[in-house]
Amino acid sequence: MRLVYRPLYSLPAPLRDPAFAALGGSRFAMLGGLDAADVSADGIEIADLTRVLHTGTLPAPQHDAQGALLGGKVYVFGGGDTTELDHILSYDPASGAVAQVGALLAPQSDVAVTRVGDEAYVVGGFDGTTYLDTIVAWHPGGQPQIVGHLPVGLRYAAVAVTGGGVLVIGGSTPVGASDAIYRFDLVTHRVSRFGSLAHPVTHGEAATLGSRVYLIGGRGNLDNEQTAAVYAIDPLTGRVTAAGHLPHPTSDAAALTIGAAIVVAGGESPTGTLDGVGELVPGPAAP
Repeated sequence: MRLVYRPLYSLPAPLRDPAFAALGGSRFAMLGGLDAADVSADGIEIADLTRVLHTGTLPAPQHDAQGALLGGKVYVFGGGDTTELDHILSYDPASGAVAQVGALLAPQSDVAVTRVGDEAYVVGGFDGTTYLDTIVAWHPGGQPQIVGHLPVGLRYAAVAVTGGGVLVIGGSTPVGASDAIYRFDLVTHRVSRFGSLAHPVTHGEAATLGSRVYLIGGRGNLDNEQTAAVYAIDPLTGRVTAAGHLPHPTSDAAALTIGAAIVVAGGESPTGTLDGVGELVPGPAAP
């Protein structure tokens, strides 16, 4: 399935690298991130497909975290500002309350996070010195547990759940951007090489729509090496095919499935931080 981009509106200010989560209906949350001056933000923005609905504030500025919706609350894992953070924060969209509810096994930024049922899986990251190879499972009220290891330490990967596994796509290794697609089996907890991208991609995002996982944007090893490409990954075979384009080369955006579309908000282009919100929707097949 080929996707076509449709612009929706602009954020109040440019933003990249927020934690984000779909809230149900057409709403989504973005927490923290980096502003146009490359300074960590403490904002919480609740938006839908037409506008930003309301805002809140984190206890402190942060970026390089990720989030997941569990039991009606958004949980934010790790991140950093002047140093890496180990906290697990909860944000209640109904009341606006923010609290620290736990801690990761180590301070870590640059994580990827996805939800499976009532658990969040925190993949990879960076502890200030080491690229992490861990896959950590956590649920509200519990303690984080290492349930798997990647073949290599990995930062800024894209992750998505499909079938009985989690796909881990691209990311940064100690020697540069990766073209690998790994699959973490949720039953056996084994990690295996599942496929390869056409070229190494890091700082991208993944979202599932229909029967495919989509890799949205990202970049190479250089800060200004963004791509506008959207790729589809077959969750049965690992085959990767071109599936569309963003209007600008973009990395570090928020990208999440809402209904029959993937919403893409903010991000970084070769010329600066972006404020656009748009959606990728099914379009006509390529000729």
